[in-house]
Amino acid sequence: MRTTVHIQNLKCCGCKRTIINRLLEVKHISDVEVNNEKNTVSFDYYTNRDFEAAKHLLSRIGYPIVGKENKLKTKAQSYLSCAIGRIKK
Repeated sequence: MRTTVHIQNLKCCGCKRTIINRLLEVKHISDVEVNNEKNTVSFDYYTNRDFEAAKHLLSRIGYPIVGKENKLKTKAQSYLSCAIGRIKK
């Protein structure tokens, strides 16, 4: 199945790179695409459990789904993830 979710805290290509790399580490997640202009992430997944794992990971690395809580700690995590994405190419 394929889904597109709107996320919070997406800022730049560093964020994009981190999101793609981290989501591809999740079993049964593939073909990850990030659209910085629309603040969306699209990916293929196999089961609802895989989808939930991807949403949980996005939140953990600082990019929660729109509508989910976005605390200061989460926003700070997104800046760290962004910086890591800028360093790792």
